[in-house]
Amino acid sequence: MKTIVICSGGLDSVSLAHKVAAEQTLTGLVSFDYGQRHSKELGFAAACAQRLGVPHQIIDIRDIGRQLSGSALTDDVAVPDGHYAEESMRITVVPNRNAIMLTIAFGVAAARHDEAVGVAVHGGDHFIYPDCRPDFIDAFQAMQNHALDGYADVRLYAPFVNISKADIVTEGARHLTPFDQTWSCYKGGDVHCGRCGTCVERREAFDLARLQDPTEYADSDFWRAAVQARHA
Repeated sequence: MKTIVICSGGLDSVSLAHKVAAEQTLTGLVSFDYGQRHSKELGFAAACAQRLGVPHQIIDIRDIGRQLSGSALTDDVAVPDGHYAEESMRITVVPNRNAIMLTIAFGVAAARHDEAVGVAVHGGDHFIYPDCRPDFIDAFQAMQNHALDGYADVRLYAPFVNISKADIVTEGARHLTPFDQTWSCYKGGDVHCGRCGTCVERREAFDLARLQDPTEYADSDFWRAAVQARHA
């Protein structure tokens, strides 16, 4: 199956790119610049494409992103520390972000005669992000079946939608994903902060998967307290 993958440069999407390259025909990676507070992760997406020998396209939707205000990922709003599933993490929601990106990616796939669009949404996203849930994935596929009826048949490939971040780490390792060449931290410093929701989730995932985490964190101990607080 000829598949284009939406790749942010994060652990999940880079792992998906390696999975598709191993199991299907990876035709390229597409990333989006929506005005996120740092674009560091896009460099990791470009490096992934180069490593896998496929084209990489960054689509500029900053004008759209400026209208989706109020998120810690786009505005001058502090990124909260703590577990990824804390209520405070809702400030990182960018409304309709995945729906917008997927709509564009489906158009690109149809124009390029690709058969699928890969997206790395996963079970850990469900609590915070409504456009990462299985019902959304199913509804989006149904909508695209109508939108492209008679023109193209493109599948939404979301193999991680019902599994955990730890499962993705296990799957990524199976496909030799270089985890040190991925970026998760919302704060975009020189190294991962170790305190924001994605850093805590990343560190916890490696622990649950019982695999060594090659990531350098500014605070390498905070995650344990955050996990304990969440499950207390």
